[in-house]
Amino acid sequence: MRLIGKGKSGKSDSGRAAVKKHAPATLRNREAIAAVLANELPANGTVLEVAAGSGEHACYFAARFPQLTWLPSDPDPEALLSIAAYREDYGGSNLDAPVRLDASAPDTWPAQRVDAVVCINMVHISPWEASVGLFEGAAKCLAQTAPLILYGPYFEETVETAPSNLDFDASLKARDPRWGIRQLSKVDQLGRENGLARSKRYEMPANNLTLIYRCT
Repeated sequence: MRLIGKGKSGKSDSGRAAVKKHAPATLRNREAIAAVLANELPANGTVLEVAAGSGEHACYFAARFPQLTWLPSDPDPEALLSIAAYREDYGGSNLDAPVRLDASAPDTWPAQRVDAVVCINMVHISPWEASVGLFEGAAKCLAQTAPLILYGPYFEETVETAPSNLDFDASLKARDPRWGIRQLSKVDQLGRENGLARSKRYEMPANNLTLIYRCT
């Protein structure tokens, strides 16, 4: 008979596995994102991850950057359970318990100052109000010169759009008309309205970008 182990919470291995979500894209993009984070994250401090989803990125980046404290967040209760399950298996001391944060709801943002905000694949898979709240919330909680780091696909006026991104945009809008790949110029304008200027643009695999915004 195989014994079923239990973590610190008392939940069995099978119980944690049942609530874990898996996002296939995390395995494909995490190395490329980590390479950018290594250039842009501070030497120490707290990183708030907005829309952490399954929690797979949070565990991976916490392990890659042990000098930083990683604080994952998400508005979805099921995502929070998944993050907590991955965190329990991770076991490191630099990954905080997940917190509920709806980017578009100001009262859910943490009161504490953070040293970076990371948001992966949220801007195009959410209403525009979530992006507005993301920049407003980040501007309030980021320490001086701290970065807001975004990853995902964007449309650029001076760059020919890949057919795959056009197809992806159409599929997003079919699922929810409030979703869709955003025009980078509008995102930059949103940053300026909140005192955040784009300082870097990294081209990433699969026609994605990583964008860095910092307080002006």
